[in-house]
Amino acid sequence: MLVFAKIISVQQKIESLKSGTSIGFVPTMGALHEGHLSLVEKAKNENDIVVVSIFVNPTQFDNADDLKNYPKTIDKDLSLLKSTNCDIVFTPTPEEIYANNIQSQSFDFDGLEFQMEGKFREGHFNGVGTIVERLFEIVKPNKAYFGEKDFQQIQIIRKMVEKRNLPVKIIACPIHREKDGLAMSSRNIRLTKEQRVSAPFIYKTLKQAKAEFGTKNALEVVKWVENEFKNHPLFNLEYFEIADEYTLLPVETKNSTKKYRAFIAVFAGKIRLIDNISL
Repeated sequence: MLVFAKIISVQQKIESLKSGTSIGFVPTMGALHEGHLSLVEKAKNENDIVVVSIFVNPTQFDNADDLKNYPKTIDKDLSLLKSTNCDIVFTPTPEEIYANNIQSQSFDFDGLEFQMEGKFREGHFNGVGTIVERLFEIVKPNKAYFGEKDFQQIQIIRKMVEKRNLPVKIIACPIHREKDGLAMSSRNIRLTKEQRVSAPFIYKTLKQAKAEFGTKNALEVVKWVENEFKNHPLFNLEYFEIADEYTLLPVETKNSTKKYRAFIAVFAGKIRLIDNISL
């Protein structure tokens, strides 16, 4: 496994390997867990060369404390990646990526950016689009792998690839969960013991909402979830929405030809957890 911090170095290495080979790419912000490793393994099964980036992108954080407190475990991350037979790891600094001009571009994602996460995290998806496009320019992958925990992000990246005609296929991979159902996240290690024990309540509520959606309309299910969290002593619900998977617009009337998904964001103290489930 080779590790590079400089753009020119990683590009030269990839270019030397690329002739006749396929490149799979897994962009991460580090603090890796089994969910990330499952993406690397899938990429490894489907490509000749796998590149993983570890970069905590400052332009996609709308909260300075969240950026400051985001877990950084580079030595452990590299050890884990070595165990997956990853080929190349790219670990740039913000200055290397942004050339000392750390700000995001403005994107038009056809309205996808204004739903759910976009309502509560100003500028977040401009930061995501900026870094993902930049990493695609550097690595030039054939396929890029993302976890469905960030389902809205995947749809936005797909939209960017479509609108900018980028030559990369976006592969969405199922959410990786702990045995008790909690969606794996780098932020989970910041939960207190009490919060961690209670956190499976989020996925339990999503599963129940899925069952309720079979017999009730979307508004009734939303109100039911909101009431469930009103009574919870440890969690504050930021949003729960049932949306069309393609447009991400909230459901008004069910249509049997469309696919729907329930999305949730919850605060455990200052730690923000997101999850979703296909309906």
